[in-house]
Amino acid sequence: MLAGITKIALITSPEHLNIYKKLLGNGKPLGLTIDYVIQDKPTGIPDSLSLVPNDYKNDCAMLVLGDNFIYGMGLGGSLKSMYDGKGAMVFGYQVNNPHDYGVVLFDESGKVLDIEEKPNNPKSNFAIPGIYFLDNDCYEFASKLKPSDRGETEITDLLKCYMQNGNLRVKTLARGTAWLDTGTFDNLLAASEFVRTIEVRQGLKIGCIEEIALREGLISKTQFDLLIQQIPECEYSSYLKNLKIK
Repeated sequence: MLAGITKIALITSPEHLNIYKKLLGNGKPLGLTIDYVIQDKPTGIPDSLSLVPNDYKNDCAMLVLGDNFIYGMGLGGSLKSMYDGKGAMVFGYQVNNPHDYGVVLFDESGKVLDIEEKPNNPKSNFAIPGIYFLDNDCYEFASKLKPSDRGETEITDLLKCYMQNGNLRVKTLARGTAWLDTGTFDNLLAASEFVRTIEVRQGLKIGCIEEIALREGLISKTQFDLLIQQIPECEYSSYLKNLKIK
């Protein structure tokens, strides 16, 4: 939403579909369009691109993995200007243990020279978080990928299609930006503690979709008030009621 995207395809497994539908609906009250796409088996991130409705495939895309948490001052607003709709762009995030991630090597201009998946001897200490900007060539590239030894198509292989054409760039995340993986119980707890610390300290909510919709002009103040009425009395609804937005 902060990147200016209002058309969202949420890709999920069959057993989780109704949970997301109950939580988010069709997105209309938030000024969004949300389509739900079922991926029956874990056949890979690129393979999921083949499942989205055809009307998505005329445009470029921001592909976001659901178990990533990224937070940084000004990150939301800068997402709108980072990508020009040409080729592909990824983020680079400096880590101490690059062998645990997909690693990107790039030159001073941001052109990607090499990508490795969990290398034993990394050429760089910049990992690639799970946010990818892709033009609509991604759908054709993804359709031609072969499964890896894991039986899945790999996002690294998709990015290499762009890299081989000289159309893959990297933007390093600013120092102080937090990137947390929430794919395990311990990591999910760590992310929750991080969010709680920031919110208690600042009195602001992170990822409050109702607030974002209003601030981005996706909904009116009247529509915002209607959203609050549908939320039971709690700390969250009190926060929304006390927002001062001009």
